[in-house]
Amino acid sequence: MSLSAVLALRKAMRARLAADPELTSRVAGFFDEAPAGAVHPYVAFGDAQARDWSASLSPGVEQFVVLHVWTTQRGLAGALAIAQRLAAALDEAPLAVEGHRLVDLRFLSLETRRDNAGRFARASLRFRATLEILE
Repeated sequence: MSLSAVLALRKAMRARLAADPELTSRVAGFFDEAPAGAVHPYVAFGDAQARDWSASLSPGVEQFVVLHVWTTQRGLAGALAIAQRLAAALDEAPLAVEGHRLVDLRFLSLETRRDNAGRFARASLRFRATLEILE
């Protein structure tokens, strides 16, 4: 199994999101980890899970990727509007993933939460990707 698939998929997802003018007008950035003092709202990559998805003649990897939308707005409307745009931009997107062929990328679920005594609103989106490894 290729662990480089995790980084390659993140890179392709980030490029797709950064190329969306509607989305980039709504968020301050797309981060692996937001820097201290980052301007809100922003999108951060969360946990990833990868496992073997190989067939007898074709090596592959299945991934579960989480994206978090962080805002300082009261309520969840702002975070949900950004989450909706993220899902629309990535669900079944034909991404070019370096060293891999993306078979499928699907939006799976959404979870919302308020953190730090309601100071931050967070919307977490979970995606499933399947990739063939090109070697």
